[in-house]
Amino acid sequence: MKIDSGTTAWMLTATALVLLMTPGLAFFYGGMTRAKSVLNMMMMSFVSIITVTIAWVIYGHSLTFTDNGSELVNKFVGGFSALGLQSLVETATKDDGTGMPSLVFSAFQLTFAIITVALISGAIADRAKFGAWVLFSAVWVTIVYFPVAHWVWGNGWLFNLGIEDFAGGTVVHINAGAAALALALVLGKRAGWRKEPMRPHNLTLVLLGAGLLWFGWFGFNAGSELAVDGTAGLAFMNTQIATAVAAGAWLVVEKLRDGHATSLGVASGAVAGLVAITPACGFVDPWAAMVIGLLAGAICAYAVGLKYKLGYDDSLDVVGVHLVGGVIGAVSLGFLAAYPFLDQQSTGLFYGGGLKQLGLQVLGPVAVGAYSFILTWIIAKIIDKVMGFRIGAEEEITGVDITSHAETGYDLGTIHSSGVAAVNGPVPAPASKKVDA
Repeated sequence: MKIDSGTTAWMLTATALVLLMTPGLAFFYGGMTRAKSVLNMMMMSFVSIITVTIAWVIYGHSLTFTDNGSELVNKFVGGFSALGLQSLVETATKDDGTGMPSLVFSAFQLTFAIITVALISGAIADRAKFGAWVLFSAVWVTIVYFPVAHWVWGNGWLFNLGIEDFAGGTVVHINAGAAALALALVLGKRAGWRKEPMRPHNLTLVLLGAGLLWFGWFGFNAGSELAVDGTAGLAFMNTQIATAVAAGAWLVVEKLRDGHATSLGVASGAVAGLVAITPACGFVDPWAAMVIGLLAGAICAYAVGLKYKLGYDDSLDVVGVHLVGGVIGAVSLGFLAAYPFLDQQSTGLFYGGGLKQLGLQVLGPVAVGAYSFILTWIIAKIIDKVMGFRIGAEEEITGVDITSHAETGYDLGTIHSSGVAAVNGPVPAPASKKVDA
């Protein structure tokens, strides 16, 4: 089939936008940590780009999007016909009528795998060995992400049942959120948790990161239509609507509950809205996007406090935002879906659909969440036994930036005690003033 230049140009742009989300996440997470951990936190996102890209090229695309020849096995994982992506080079374009080069589709899907792995890291800020995280990222994407993506998007069992997940609410956010909970439980609480203040050290970085995530998410959601058409436009607009409404809802909750609307709140609310609209953006009307955003902003604002009630240290609220927000978005389709595009999918209850689709929208999060949590727990436990997953107590107190990377995020050595930067040498002592008698 001839390459469609318009679709290809858009999908190349969307792919770049989604890749930008991972550095954006690095800023978002980095600003939320304490100053002594900012570089380590950002490195965990950047190294995910490395490990996931390598795994994807060698076997990841193949396990996700090819048929293994066995009807039973193919329900759960793909085959090995696209190892090294060589077959994608030879086929040139996807056999789906889009006119998109196969490698462009593969690159787009790769960026989703990258951001999913990076999202998990926020749950274990301040206390994970960098080498253990590198190993975990490669193993987790292989054993958890690739099979789950196959279930939902690669002709697996959830796909054939008719689950609706337009851009990854189940594959990305519920998957990452459940893994984050398991990893936080395996590593345990940070030293001084609930006894010492562990506030974000740089809210300007948080806002910058949230802005980059918001920007990149248009590629994430609208790009998932894999075409330049009305559905892509609907997904684009719904993304903006839900995000803005969720950010506003979070601020209202903060104001009513705490008396202050905060910059961290507006950033967190925006991300919650982005998460919740992800599975629904191409399936719902704009008014429904407003409802989803409202629910996500308000519910997630309260859900981030669950860790204090239940006693798990999810450092940067991956569970409260991504797991809870993903569930809100996925289940909402059982009520609000208006434009299903597969024959086995149906509209939501509010549009005359029956209970079947609602049941599927509950089944998906439960199945993916359970699989991700259990497998993540096992992977983390094995890594912890083999090489140790958590840094030592003294290293944690000193700061993982210094102990793991021999760097600091902020070089304060050139700051004079008077508060003036000593760029051109020592700052001279002030001349004494003559006092007239």
